[in-house]
Parts: sequence; structure tokens; C-alpha cells
Amino acid sequence: MLESGFSMSYRPIASASPSGADRKRFDAVPLLDLSRQYGAIRDEVLAAIERVCSRQRFILGAEAEALEHELAAFTGATAAVACASGTDALWLALTAIGVRPGDRVITTPFSFFASASQIARTGARPVFVDIAPDSFNISPLEVHARLRSQIGLRFAAILPVHLYGQCADMDSLRNIAEQFRLPIVEDAAQAIGATWKNLGAGSLGIAAAFSFYPTKNLSAYGDAGLVTTRDEEIRERMRRLRNHGSPKRYYHDELGINSRMDEIQAAVLRVKLPYLPRWNAQRQEHAATYDRLFADAGLNAQGSSSPVHLPYRDPNAGHIFHQYVIRTARREELRSFLAERKIGTEIYYPLPLHLQVSFDHLGYAAGDFPEAERAAREVLALPIFPELTEDEQGWVVDSIADFYS
Repeated sequence: MLESGFSMSYRPIASASPSGADRKRFDAVPLLDLSRQYGAIRDEVLAAIERVCSRQRFILGAEAEALEHELAAFTGATAAVACASGTDALWLALTAIGVRPGDRVITTPFSFFASASQIARTGARPVFVDIAPDSFNISPLEVHARLRSQIGLRFAAILPVHLYGQCADMDSLRNIAEQFRLPIVEDAAQAIGATWKNLGAGSLGIAAAFSFYPTKNLSAYGDAGLVTTRDEEIRERMRRLRNHGSPKRYYHDELGINSRMDEIQAAVLRVKLPYLPRWNAQRQEHAATYDRLFADAGLNAQGSSSPVHLPYRDPNAGHIFHQYVIRTARREELRSFLAERKIGTEIYYPLPLHLQVSFDHLGYAAGDFPEAERAAREVLALPIFPELTEDEQGWVVDSIADFYS
């Protein structure tokens, strides 16, 4: 999962690029600019908000119910449950499939904190395994090795994260899950619209958690989340759990939480959902443009001497580029250089989960997951959003070329 701030304003200044191409120079290129998106859909959004205000039904009404049906169909799942955040979506999914205190759930140490914190919130123990060095996603080889080495312990689930918008290797993970009779819960917070062999993220496990935090590809105007599932009993339990464990008003069958999606967020998401395929396609086009610009600048040559490395894109995965991330050994210096030119960047994530203070009790130490730790030292996210222009991308790459010249 991913949480981040963003800037908005930009103004092009005509200038010849010192790296060779005649491009515009920009006084700023934001990491994300939602104002450009809002300008295109403003009237639809305001009409949807007015519709909610006119109805005077603000929590789990017609908009949330319609959104559940629409997103279930969009992802290829059979059902969906709207909730208040992507973080709650993870807890709802894990709790509804029966994860309980004393269980163990395998996940990645290279993700947003919620991926592991919600395992802990159920009373279970997060069990980390390293990532694949080429994709940043959890390594199926490491998952298999951990399960083989700890036969007899009570594992309850595997929780892969589809990091940066690329699905984890779901063929391998599903084979492992079948072998060890474990359910898979997808952390699809960054992967709305991503696919694995043309099947949608959200339909690849027993349940999947989505976030609609304002920086996501499909974003609300506040916090919001949703869980998809292929199991009707799990759906019904999540519906109870999100509403204080209540099947009907004032009757509570178990201890749940207050995690109900408000109608304004649902209405905004319903306006945006039909645009999402095009927005994701634009992100894919921008990623291809970055690839070409880096190659043209000689910044992504094969071999360890290249100053910039681009992550592997699995041909089975339909990557929707929630983030476009490069690797560089001089990450902090480069980021400072780009900041001087007011080019937005972010580090997702600077400290792996196994080294977070709140997980000290799990007993992990530096060096336990070297690929996750190396990624945390090297990754840098560059500006990417549907309305980004090629001239802006050119200025970003030219600036990186200037740094390495």
C-alpha cells in the first residue's frame, strides 16, 4: 500500500536541454498533479456530490452499493465490500477468512506499513520473506522455502503485495498455496486495473484489499477502501465486521470495527471508474516514454556500470504503473539534485518492514532480507500520472542525465 503527499503547480520555460535534446525546461514537475484530473471531470464530480447531498443519505447508501457491484465486475471478482480505507480492507479480508491470534501470515518486508500491521492487528504474526531482486515483488522461491522450513507451525495465509502496480507471480504463489493448503489474500492497494494473464487483480485470491487514497490510480477525495472476494460467506462476514459486527441494527454477533464508506467518496469513485482504463493506459504510455528516453540518454545500458536500472516487467503482468520506479546507487544525491530543480520524487520505501521499530519483537535484524534492504537504499519514484506531458518527462530524464554527466 502507498501514502504520499504531492505538489501541483508547473510552468514551462523554453530552453535547450544541456543533455542534447531540444526540450522545454520546466520550473517544476510535480510527482502527482490531481488538479489536472479534476479540471477534466469537475462538473461530473460536483453533480455526483450534489446527488448525495440531495438524498441526505451519507453512509453506505445507494452510491456505495452501486460501487460495490461495479468494482466487483471491473476486477472479475464475484462480490465486493466497501469500507473506510485500504488499511481496514486488509484487516477485514484477513479476519473474514479466519486469521486469528497465534496464526502466521507470510508477506513481503518491502511494502507500505499496513501490509504487515493489519496481520498483527488480527493477533497473527507477520512472517517476512525476501523479494525477487528484479521485480520488487515477493519471491515465490522464498515463500516456498520458508513454508518448507517451518512445517508444523500454524500458517493461515499468504499475503502478496502487487507493488507499484505490477501483480506478483500469481502462478507460482497459487501453486505454493495449493501445496500447503493456504488461502491467498492480495494486497492490491496499488493495483486497481492491473492484471495477471488477463485476470484482474482482485480476482486472483480468496480476497483482495484495495485502497482509494487520494494518490492512487483510482482515488477518492479522502480515505476509502474496498475488499473483493469470490466467496459469499466471506462477503457477508466482512459486511458485518465493517459495521461493529452487526448483522442488523443494534444486534452484534462479534466484535467488528466502524469502517463504513461514506456516500460522497463512493459517488466520486463512481464518476472516476469509467475513466480508469484510459488513465491506466496513459500511465503505461508514459512508462514506455520513460523507457525510451532513458535508453536514448544512455542511462539504462546493460550491466552493473549503468547509473540507472529499470525494474523487470513480467510479461504475464499487466502493469498499471501506480509508480514508475528506478534504481540508482546514488539515490540520495540524485534526489537532492532533482529537488533543486523542483522535480518531484519519492522513496517507496526507505525502511523495510522487518527493521521498523514497531516490529522489533519479531526478532528480525539487518541483513535478514538483503534484496528488500538493497531496494530500500536504491529505489526512487519519478513523476507519473495520466496528464503528465512528454516534455515534462523529457525534462526529468534530461535532469537525471545532467546529474550523471
